[in-house]
Amino acid sequence: MSGTSGFTLSLIVAVAENGVIGRDGKLPWRLGGDLRRFRKLTMGHPLIMGRKTFEAIGKPLDGRDSIVVSRSRGGDAGAGASSVYMAASFEEAVSLAHRLAEARGVNEAFVIGGAELFSLALPHANRLYLTLVHASPDGDVRFELPPGGDWRELSRGCRPAGVRDEFPVTDVIFERTKDA
Repeated sequence: MSGTSGFTLSLIVAVAENGVIGRDGKLPWRLGGDLRRFRKLTMGHPLIMGRKTFEAIGKPLDGRDSIVVSRSRGGDAGAGASSVYMAASFEEAVSLAHRLAEARGVNEAFVIGGAELFSLALPHANRLYLTLVHASPDGDVRFELPPGGDWRELSRGCRPAGVRDEFPVTDVIFERTKDA
């Protein structure tokens, strides 16, 4: 699936030290700096997300195509928005993301959640943009970091908590190793 030449399938996820990524359908923290980083990295690219993630966001994200994976295609997730597409499976979403990326002149699409979609996407992903949140909040949704041997670290940078951030974070970018 990610083997299409020149196309990068990336996961972008913020995860706490205890593996938590969500609580009651929302993020368990307030991190304005991370939202700015998310916007900068994903602007102009297709985004693949589950229905619950799309509903939690509440609207299409400007400047990006939203591909919503839902087993039931009932209803229009985008309420008529031209940048929202429905996919019945992860495979269909990746195929659509590849076409939309080509049309936008980019070679990368991002999987942005939720946990079930991250689990489906991880074996096919080429890159992982990880925000390690230096906290251990309560939560009901978790993300398990992939085995270290399958990935090599490309970059790492620490960010102290700013005025719009509850916690400090470390941004890490991983790339799948060729021999994995």
